[in-house]
Amino acid sequence: MGTCEALPNADCPGANLEDANLEDANLEDANLRGANLKRANLKAANLAGANLENADLADANLEDANLQGANLKDANLSGASLVDANLAGANLSGARLSGRTG
Repeated sequence: MGTCEALPNADCPGANLEDANLEDANLEDANLRGANLKRANLKAANLAGANLENADLADANLEDANLQGANLKDANLSGASLVDANLAGANLSGARLSGRTG
């Protein structure tokens, strides 16, 4: 797991958060560009306005997560669970959404 703390406005580009438990974390407006979040538990996390461009969220749990206005451009969401996630205003251009999403 990386050294980035789960705080609003966290600046953690490229962080290795594979398998991290970030359930209910407040990562509003965090910079997680290019971060490794494979299989991370982000259930009910607040990622509103977060920069997740090129992030690897393969098989991540994003159920009930707030991704409103988040930048998910070119993110890998393959196999991620997005059940009841709020994606209003999120940028999903180029994002990979194959496998489990709902």
